[in-house]
Amino acid sequence: MENQKRIIVVNAGPRKGWNTDSLLTEAARGAESMGAVTDRFDLFRLERYTGCISCFGCKKIRNQGRCMCRDGLTPVLDAIRSSDGLIIGSPNYLSELTASFRALYERLIFQNLTYNLENPCCNTHPIPVLLIMTSNAPDTGYTGLIQSYQQTLSRFVGPTEVLISGNTLQLKDYSKTDWEWSMFNPQQKIERHETVFPLECKKAFDLGAALARK
Repeated sequence: MENQKRIIVVNAGPRKGWNTDSLLTEAARGAESMGAVTDRFDLFRLERYTGCISCFGCKKIRNQGRCMCRDGLTPVLDAIRSSDGLIIGSPNYLSELTASFRALYERLIFQNLTYNLENPCCNTHPIPVLLIMTSNAPDTGYTGLIQSYQQTLSRFVGPTEVLISGNTLQLKDYSKTDWEWSMFNPQQKIERHETVFPLECKKAFDLGAALARK
């Protein structure tokens, strides 16, 4: 299809079929409903890769906007660079996004950072971004964290929208664990998953559709 948009979907979580994966799938479906084609990468299933190795290859004028480290993240960075939009999701581990997310984030941002006061960002192809974060804790305490990511992604990649899904369901049956997880109320989590999470999936769908229209 002529002028068909290509949206990159990146899962920075390890669990297939669970919260982050489900929201990303819905966001991708939303983008596809607008005629976009989506390409997906699951970071936990790639060949070995690292975060930024501080080689400064991307700081040479001829390499600006392109990470020169070659590993499992290279196809992801190349795909994002030539795409029309990015949908990326990560669970929250220990009050941060996953190490896999951070590895990609470091290299995605640093390749566009020039250290030049007059032109600090060399990205000539800004694209819309949707950042999704899930957490088993309530979502009210992560505003500052997500706003920081939103601001940096907006500056160096493109205008960024965010979706936070908190107090998520972690297990299908909490009674079968060998641990005493007294911190959680399993019934409340199940009820939320059955009533609130479908609404968040719908919001992810709508945000994915909106991204594809930009």
